[in-house]
Amino acid sequence: MAFTIPRRGARRAVRRSTRPMSDINVTPMVDVMLVLLVIFMVTAPLLTAGVQVDLPKTQAATLAGKDEPLSISVDSQGRIFLQETEVELGALAPRLIAITHNNPDARIFVRGDKAISYGRVMEVMGTVNAAGFTKVALVTERMPETGTPTVGKKKAPK
Repeated sequence: MAFTIPRRGARRAVRRSTRPMSDINVTPMVDVMLVLLVIFMVTAPLLTAGVQVDLPKTQAATLAGKDEPLSISVDSQGRIFLQETEVELGALAPRLIAITHNNPDARIFVRGDKAISYGRVMEVMGTVNAAGFTKVALVTERMPETGTPTVGKKKAPK
């Protein structure tokens, strides 16, 4: 019978039993979610409208709604954009009907540059209304609230 004599100072390998980890580590998930939140917070204002339009300023109240409205923009050269795609006035109504699936209750916002004529904006609104859409609104920028208007007041001499 053969057997081995353990050497002096040699240790036996201690086998530890490893159990599966039962806790879920959520730290990496939270890190990723925070990064995504910051990215979406930064990019969301940039996605509202892709066409640069200098809107007139008014003191009108904002409209509240549940669904995302379609945006029709008329830029300073009088070109018409449906969302971010340029369209001709004659092709506007068929595209609106196709996008909204012939839903006359779809909300449509018309954004007109303050440098263009009022008639061009009314052409667009007339076309939208003739297509059967009844919830059409004009978009403006809110005026800063400064208190009393300064129309007609003279400045004091220095």
